[in-house]
Amino acid sequence: MRPAVVAVAITGSVPRTSDNPTLPVTPTQQIESTHEAFEAGASLVHIHVRNADESPSSDPALFQAVQEGVSRHCPGMIIQFSTGGRGRDADARGSSLPLRPDMASLSTGSVNFPTIVYENGAALVDTLAASMKDHHVSPEIEIFDLSHIHGARRLVDAGLMGPKPHVQFVLGVKNAMPADEHLLDILLAETRRILPEATWTAAGIGRYQTTVMDWVLARDCDGVRTGLEDNIRVTRDRLAKGNVELVQIAVERLAAHGRRPATPAEARQILGLRAPQ
Repeated sequence: MRPAVVAVAITGSVPRTSDNPTLPVTPTQQIESTHEAFEAGASLVHIHVRNADESPSSDPALFQAVQEGVSRHCPGMIIQFSTGGRGRDADARGSSLPLRPDMASLSTGSVNFPTIVYENGAALVDTLAASMKDHHVSPEIEIFDLSHIHGARRLVDAGLMGPKPHVQFVLGVKNAMPADEHLLDILLAETRRILPEATWTAAGIGRYQTTVMDWVLARDCDGVRTGLEDNIRVTRDRLAKGNVELVQIAVERLAAHGRRPATPAEARQILGLRAPQ
């Protein structure tokens, strides 16, 4: 069975504990939730941090606390920081990159979200990409629109990013790209055309989480993504019991497609990452 990277997005910037009480929002909770997900098969953790009132934070001390705890309790697990912009000052979005996580998310263009415009101007994208390069942080390119693939190619051509980025298509965000299987084929074909060495995955938002997982597994993806950031439920009527339950569902979907969760070492090899520091 060929391995696939299982990424768990543990918190995000939108859900609150009032939406799902198992959402981890403090560093201690995030470390514990990540460890449970790691034991269930996750090999990559995508991290947002929160202030005491659960609003999104860019505080490097919070990122560092989670990073250190995950490194201690989840040996080899890939640590990926978010540089996403919802609720965060643009100037602070890259402030934790000097901590040198293995990876960081990078959106290469702007897009409409449910209630805001998620702004990623070219100057900001270049600044974040340059900081990732300076600190030896590998980017995960977040694709919310077809043009964002070309934004990634522009970074490669400018020498701000290597030719083998990890690309994630985000499907199902209201006002952005819908969760449509035909759209996935278009995005994947364009990525293979202009970023032929890229690895890839996709995130299905809300009720599309498992559906999108099946679509990408049917197309020989390099990984899948799950977690409470994207989806707080397992059915319309039942909340997920935590990130661990969502990872368990992802592992079941892998098995149904003849795949298995990658070990941390295998995940690093698939994504071309250095050994843990």
